[in-house]
Amino acid sequence: MEQETQEQYDREDLQALQSKNWHEIKAHDSWQLFKIMAELVEGFEKLSAIGPCVTIFGSARTKTTSPNYKLAEEIAYNLTKKGFGIITGGGPGIMEASNKGAHFGGGKSVGLNIMLPFEQYANPFIDKDKLLNFQYFFCRKVMFIKYSQGFVVMPGGFGTLDEMFEALTLIQTHKIAKFPIVLVGKEYWNGLLDWMKKEVLDYKNISAEDLDIIVALDTAEEVAEYIDDFYKKYALKPNF
Repeated sequence: MEQETQEQYDREDLQALQSKNWHEIKAHDSWQLFKIMAELVEGFEKLSAIGPCVTIFGSARTKTTSPNYKLAEEIAYNLTKKGFGIITGGGPGIMEASNKGAHFGGGKSVGLNIMLPFEQYANPFIDKDKLLNFQYFFCRKVMFIKYSQGFVVMPGGFGTLDEMFEALTLIQTHKIAKFPIVLVGKEYWNGLLDWMKKEVLDYKNISAEDLDIIVALDTAEEVAEYIDDFYKKYALKPNF
């Protein structure tokens, strides 16, 4: 299976590297703009009515037997009891656990699924009218940022880090208002946070105040209370 997957990737890479003339490139770009617009319009129309939500990120590779799967489910359940809906990337692993917690908590369960060749499929705990499928990662990230009142970041890989740092950058640069960003699992995240404090801060590539955007917690109860307490001081609204 892995060999077949690699062979398909190799074929796609060769296709992408084939020379095209300027007219072919221009025509492709024009059609691509329409597809991008369609994804953004559908996302804005569907998500504008869902109300306050928290997005939970984490690895698609997390097994159902993992303690992190159960923890994500508990976090989502607790947040729904505080009145928040749950948004995920729509796939398996942490995403499935979070949608499952929202589903059994009686809250809104939203999935922003990304169409990938092999890895991603929509999990069964997403509300049927709240599943969106995206071809473009950047359109999907716009929806996460615009309609989330908080990010809960479970252990994950490149995709999880990408989504977390996107939000941190936008808050740091005042492109969006500050909202809670909670890293779950101090043992997992402390190495990254220590590196940021020691290296990135020492090199003066960030300021000490930038680190105040993030908090690391361990339990489902702590996460729900932290986000709920934040919005006792601030208004709930879309981020831009």
